[in-house]
Amino acid sequence: MTSISTTRAGVGGLPLVKLRAADGATADVYLHGAHVTSWRPTPGDEERLFLSARSEFRPGTAIRGGIPVIFPQFAAEGPLVRHGFARTSEWRLDDVQEVDTGEAVAVLSMRDSPATHALWHAEFRAQVTVRVGGPRLLVALDVENTGTSSFSFTCALHTYLRVDDAAKSEVVGLRGARYRESADPTRLGADESPTVRPDGELDRVYVDAPRALLLREPRRVLGIESRQFPDVVLWNPGRERAAALADMEPDGERAMLCVEAAAVQTPITLGAGERWCGTQTLDAGWSA
Repeated sequence: MTSISTTRAGVGGLPLVKLRAADGATADVYLHGAHVTSWRPTPGDEERLFLSARSEFRPGTAIRGGIPVIFPQFAAEGPLVRHGFARTSEWRLDDVQEVDTGEAVAVLSMRDSPATHALWHAEFRAQVTVRVGGPRLLVALDVENTGTSSFSFTCALHTYLRVDDAAKSEVVGLRGARYRESADPTRLGADESPTVRPDGELDRVYVDAPRALLLREPRRVLGIESRQFPDVVLWNPGRERAAALADMEPDGERAMLCVEAAAVQTPITLGAGERWCGTQTLDAGWSA
């Protein structure tokens, strides 16, 4: 039987929704940031998202790991706080249910408010949908312009994937794709390698990237597919930068690799009444 909770107190007392599909697949979603912090697909019941043991769970602070929602600004590429305000905002739980397929689904939303207007003048409604069941986890970000003036934004699903050893992990499917290092947004190169492996610090934005990728490890493979997100971000802080992060556990960089569905290089512009929706689907059903 499916068991879907309404909100309960999670770490730090923050409201948490625990999703459990009919086949036993689970996901944890915090209303703080509409943040997915755990995903255990079936079969296997193995945790597939990285969450730092030192992550802070308190209002106003981003959670280190899981799937942070980056909106309306990526990184420090604009005038707003780094990665925008969505990941540190309190979201509303609109719906939680089991659908006909047996999957468990939660829908969360946030709207513009005096607090967001102090940072960003747009009138908007943002919605995050989390769908879990079998070997798959789908996360969708939906943004609607509810005002009379157009606005532009960048965004990402900053997905921290748990790996056995980052040095032995590789992303497949980006050969020939254009990319830029995050430190140099204006210079694009082409990746001619059949795979991308973290070799120390890795911080790249792949522009107009392929929609379907694989994260391959010696004992398992994860499928990663995005829709309507034009870019892909690969990030691992490397040992030196990870050590400087107060909320990253020792050697945490060895157990994670971020593969992010993103819209970074070219901002998305919405006119009055327009909507945009992007999705990322993780599929643990691939064979190694």
